[in-house]
Amino acid sequence: MLASGSSGNAAFLATEKTRILVDVGLSMREIARRLAAVGEDLAHLDAILITHEHSDHVAGLPVLARNRNVRAVIYMTRLAAPSIDWGPARPVRLETFQAGAGFPIGDVEVQSFSIPHDARDPVGFRFEAEGLRIGVATDLGYIPESVKYHLRRADLLLLEANHDLDMLKVGPYPWSVKQRVMSRVGHLSNLVMYDYLLQDLDSSTAHLVLGHLSEQNNHPEIVRLMASQALEQRGLRPALAIAQQHHPSEVFQF
Repeated sequence: MLASGSSGNAAFLATEKTRILVDVGLSMREIARRLAAVGEDLAHLDAILITHEHSDHVAGLPVLARNRNVRAVIYMTRLAAPSIDWGPARPVRLETFQAGAGFPIGDVEVQSFSIPHDARDPVGFRFEAEGLRIGVATDLGYIPESVKYHLRRADLLLLEANHDLDMLKVGPYPWSVKQRVMSRVGHLSNLVMYDYLLQDLDSSTAHLVLGHLSEQNNHPEIVRLMASQALEQRGLRPALAIAQQHHPSEVFQF
């Protein structure tokens, strides 16, 4: 995870042959800096996948798309792509897909799936390569059965834990924003995350990463405590990490 939170999101996935960036919610310069911290370079990216068009996921995308040193193909759903202000011209390296479609990128099999969020055509992703499976599901108001299906048997799972309900209710957001966040097309609360871990997390998950925490309405230690309690009740012991906004996570290796 290069960054995760309400101010900007980006993640990096690599095999020996393929390098993928998921979302560009930071400036191109900051993305490049955080990639360099793990020995990677924007120029070596094969693909950039976008979950949806909200600014905390695409803020750096137009500039990155115009950079001639970045040769990565940009993948977005066909409904979300027109909502981006690309600048002078739509990038030639843009590939659109139907939400729910699967496609290969190098030696990685990508499966997209629709998620309930108040964007044009938001998706999560499942990645499979070298016998491993990674699930990515953030920015969703609840977890329908269709999403649970795609997150099964994930060796690494990135799941949203956006807000503590009590903190949100007494926090600084206007009531209209609070209603949006709590809605079925908003963001996952700690309680929904807890219930998912208690009832649905696959026992094969080796790494659990909880992300997209609100800086105003949540705290990493609250998330860690609730997740640990749910995992303990299940008798599961995946490596637990809380993704942060202002610095990259550890590198998860298999």
